[in-house]
Amino acid sequence: MLSFDAVTLRYGQGFALDRLSFTLAPGSTTALVGPSGCGKSTVLRLAAGLLVPESGRVAIGGETLTPANATMLRRRLGYVLQEGGLFPHMTAAENVTLMARYLGWDAQRIADRLAELQDLMGLSTNHFARRPVRLSGGERQRVSLARALMLDPALLLLDEPLGALDPIVRHDLQRDLRQLFHRLGKGVLFVTHDVAEAGFLADDLILMRDGAIVQRGPLAELVQAPADEFVARFVGAQRQLADVLSGDA
Repeated sequence: MLSFDAVTLRYGQGFALDRLSFTLAPGSTTALVGPSGCGKSTVLRLAAGLLVPESGRVAIGGETLTPANATMLRRRLGYVLQEGGLFPHMTAAENVTLMARYLGWDAQRIADRLAELQDLMGLSTNHFARRPVRLSGGERQRVSLARALMLDPALLLLDEPLGALDPIVRHDLQRDLRQLFHRLGKGVLFVTHDVAEAGFLADDLILMRDGAIVQRGPLAELVQAPADEFVARFVGAQRQLADVLSGDA
């Protein structure tokens, strides 16, 4: 589904990513976790073809991502930016259907897909008629996810999709996202600072530090068998891990 092979990218004199390698299987849900500045969001930007590595290879579905084919391959992806990234001058429906209209879908096909996404996201026609400023934070995130799903991509990239929400809304969306991921069966790679959230939503965690992978595995493995002191400290500093591991989250 997605692979990074010895991908290196520098910012100034330092490494944003240092020979990063990993693969994602189709239908898997993987979380990128780690401290600020460790390279998590850079991974998503490279996967979406928004950045070009200095060396190494990024591939989607086995096809190497290059500046020449980035636009085409990007259509296989759904990308949710931090805080949604909706265009404020468009209605929710116009935001969601933007790429489909650009690609020349006919009106009936767009309407049918919009109705499917409306049902999938638990939003009403009234919600889709509003501009983002008239939607709640949780509603905006649902619209952003609907936009990412409009072209029915095989892989979803989500950059801290719940980071700006209040705890109650975030808790509800965590539950809804987990159900949605299982229902759709798509590959998902998402970024979060919250290890408990990562463990709740993903089967596989990739913990990063300074542009490199420190440890990869299920949450229980990171908790019970940390690779080094940094892993133990990072995971131990998070709350609610016991609830996640016991299945009570």
